[in-house]
Amino acid sequence: MTLLAVAPAQNLIQFTPATAPTPTEQIISLWLHGKSKNTVTLYRRVSGLLLAATAKPLQSHSLQDFQDFADILESRGLALSSQRTYISVVKSLFGFAQKTGLISINAAVALTAPKSKDTLSQKILTETAVAGMIAKEASPRNRLILKMLYFAGLRVSELCGLNWEDLTANGDSGQLLVFGKGNKTRVVLLPQNLYRELADSRQDTSDSDPIFISRKASNGGRLHRATVTQLVKDAAIAAGQTAKTSAHWLRHCHASHSLDRGAPIHLLAATLGHSSIATTTKYLHAKPNDSSALYLAG
Repeated sequence: MTLLAVAPAQNLIQFTPATAPTPTEQIISLWLHGKSKNTVTLYRRVSGLLLAATAKPLQSHSLQDFQDFADILESRGLALSSQRTYISVVKSLFGFAQKTGLISINAAVALTAPKSKDTLSQKILTETAVAGMIAKEASPRNRLILKMLYFAGLRVSELCGLNWEDLTANGDSGQLLVFGKGNKTRVVLLPQNLYRELADSRQDTSDSDPIFISRKASNGGRLHRATVTQLVKDAAIAAGQTAKTSAHWLRHCHASHSLDRGAPIHLLAATLGHSSIATTTKYLHAKPNDSSALYLAG
């Protein structure tokens, strides 16, 4: 019978016990598990701000602590939309803490977020304006990026995350496998011309290479979202649009314009990756086709 040799004790890998995480650190790690990189960054920043402001473990927070934190956000001049986002993150954390049993009473439930003005209608450009942005863009790569944001309704992070393996033929056209918000995957069918233009732009690359690469990276690295944000802004200015125009505006335009042209709302929701039709219906109210104001004598 062959005996297995046992390595001398000095050759064994030594593990140094790590400092045990606090209940707060443990809950936050569990809460963040599986979330996207951007979500983790935001959630860590917000939870860090809260804990720094209160100097308390999670299980010791009261409604007064949450209200004081909300007052701090307001005093710092944070935009109402950002205040709502921060408070939503806090509610998510403490809701998770209650589900896991760390806290028995979730006082964050009673925390109310400030209501912000709905400015969606101001972020929807006309079809002519979008076409002008695309037509005036001199760079073939940037022009293709603008088309993808608009015609596919992509988020910036989704566009930057695309690899060539995510683009496949579908009849005379093609489709994209999009890994989106909430780690959800969806399939987006592309217009025929856009699919061909995208496929023809491919160079000598492997399937695992990004579709859009950064020109600044010496190794052809993945395009950064900040680059996309800036190129959309530059394209808007060049076309005579407001400098406030962002990449996400093109997604809003996709939603509004497709509804105007008769796209079923459930199909739009699936294309955009909305988990609820309620999220999609906001576009119906952003550009109403009728109003009682039109029935009054002018």
